[in-house]
Amino acid sequence: MNELIGHDPRDPHAAHPVATLVIAPDNRIVAANSRAESLLNMARSALIGSDIELVLRIDDPNVDTSIWRTDKPLSAYDIRVHAGRMEAVEMDVMINPLSDQDGWRIVALHIHTPPQASGLRRGHVGAKSATGAAAMLAHEIKNPLSGIRGAAQLLEIDATDDARPLTTLIRDEVDRIAALIDRMQHFTSNQPLDCRPENIYPLIDHAIDLAWAGFARGRSILRRYDPSLPFANVNGDALVQIMLNLIKNAVEATEEPEYEGREIIVSTAFRHGISLMSERGKQNAPLQVEIQVVDHGPGVPDSIRDVLFNPFISNKRSGQGLGLALVDKLVRDMNGLVQYERDHIAERTVFRLLLPMGIG
Repeated sequence: MNELIGHDPRDPHAAHPVATLVIAPDNRIVAANSRAESLLNMARSALIGSDIELVLRIDDPNVDTSIWRTDKPLSAYDIRVHAGRMEAVEMDVMINPLSDQDGWRIVALHIHTPPQASGLRRGHVGAKSATGAAAMLAHEIKNPLSGIRGAAQLLEIDATDDARPLTTLIRDEVDRIAALIDRMQHFTSNQPLDCRPENIYPLIDHAIDLAWAGFARGRSILRRYDPSLPFANVNGDALVQIMLNLIKNAVEATEEPEYEGREIIVSTAFRHGISLMSERGKQNAPLQVEIQVVDHGPGVPDSIRDVLFNPFISNKRSGQGLGLALVDKLVRDMNGLVQYERDHIAERTVFRLLLPMGIG
């Protein structure tokens, strides 16, 4: 089992950028990569054979130590942990069982940048800052929106049958954006979005149609859908906004001449999803509905990968770095998860949404 992480420093897994541990059925650590040694400030010889509950001591009254004994995929964010010989830190923990090894698990760890150094925490404070700034502009934004809607109504009076769907589209989108702004004014609260079981395909298709009518005009967007996918528990307007932001990212990532013309792929799949632990230490429903937005652009620089979903982080010259922060906020409010992944072999970027299945 040790070869999974590579005890030999020549093994490419030894340089894996994520701190990774392999845990045996009796909760002993049986393998650790060099990143885990550095992160925990412990030699591999000290880690191997140790009980994970003693190495990673949870200092959070809302999180039970039973997470170390779970036999299902689990992600827990922003939990306080005494890691190795360090003081308590905030950490994201991802646990995945090995499908072919009963009771064995792989644990991936990410420690947050200290708040005093960054002033931000991924997702929570970060997204609140972004939406708080947006709330200050809400009044100024809604005024021109009202004018646009009124102009669309006037145009609709004399519009031809071919043009009338476009004026309807303008009005509907103005209404949706206005509703989104209203919600953004309340983003600093912890109130969840109003979610219900929805067929996600009309929502995704609507976002693609909107993209084609604007920033993605003339671009190839392929749809690869799983026709057997169940409903997801989502807020429809929020999901449309999320998809628009991710598709816009993909379009902008492939605008340079060397990437021009490369297709964008929107795909769906059913997963035996991971469980996401809430801030109150409760395990939410498994995230079994997956949506992917894939582009074949250059990806994001490694220097911003860990803070990609924080506000004001962007690798675009004119980017404000608010789009992905908003995506992260909306997905979390639907009790879901958004992930970034770079496939260097296939030279493609994947943004993955994992959402709870709708019951009803």
